[in-house]
Amino acid sequence: MNRVACLYALLALFSPALYAAPVTYTIAPEKTSIGLSWRAFGHDFSQATLQGVTGTVTLNRDEERDDHIDVTIPVATLVASNRLLTWQLKSDLFFDAEHYPQIHFVSSRVASMGGADYRIFGLLTVKDVSRPVVMLATLDSGQAFDPASDSLALHASTAISRTAFRVDRLVGVVDDRVNIALTIAAEVKRPLSSPLISSR
Repeated sequence: MNRVACLYALLALFSPALYAAPVTYTIAPEKTSIGLSWRAFGHDFSQATLQGVTGTVTLNRDEERDDHIDVTIPVATLVASNRLLTWQLKSDLFFDAEHYPQIHFVSSRVASMGGADYRIFGLLTVKDVSRPVVMLATLDSGQAFDPASDSLALHASTAISRTAFRVDRLVGVVDDRVNIALTIAAEVKRPLSSPLISSR
């Protein structure tokens, strides 16, 4: 009887239903983009997009501490509504892409809000300044995370103070608040199965 009890205890200990493994998705750059928007001259809205986003999204349906998001954004891919604004944003007036070619975000916590909604806490680095930010994210599926799925799509948003990141030129013309909208698509990179080797 004791042996049977021990066997059940071991099965429960190693049961994948009780201890689900985290799933890591690799961001698909061609399907991912970052949108920036801000108010200029007191009433006009300006916009810009960034592409070429890379990174990973790791989620565990049963263990929040395994959740992790790491995103790198190349400033060189920034495109605004016209050539002059694109040049200004990449120049040392704003992002200074020559000296600071990447924007980086890494999460410290991903909290499920129920269903498809999440609150993402993390550190955003722009230029040489890192500040905590909080993002609101929703899975495009409209349902809770499914670890069996090979793909993941989500939208996230936040707002930052640009001057807090030393993007502080033209403050009399361009508002301090910058809205950030992320569209992220990612896929699981499954290991290729090894061919069977027959022995003679």
